[in-house]
Amino acid sequence: MNAEILKKLTKVFKEVFDDASLKISEKTTAKDVEGWDSLMHITLIAEVEDAFRVRFSMKEVTGMKNVGEMIDLIEKKKAK
Repeated sequence: MNAEILKKLTKVFKEVFDDASLKISEKTTAKDVEGWDSLMHITLIAEVEDAFRVRFSMKEVTGMKNVGEMIDLIEKKKAK
């Protein structure tokens, strides 16, 4: 499941950051992606929510430290 989510997330990241060469992994953080600031984070979260048909709480959004945590949250929400 993680590989499928990462593949779909990579597509979302490439679209949000307008960078076809962007590569992400479970360890990727905002510091690793050029242009990933607080404003882009809001856009990214909204696009991820739409792509996976999930909703994150504010606590979940602020608690995410890397892409791996985002994948874990998506998995948990999809399992419900």
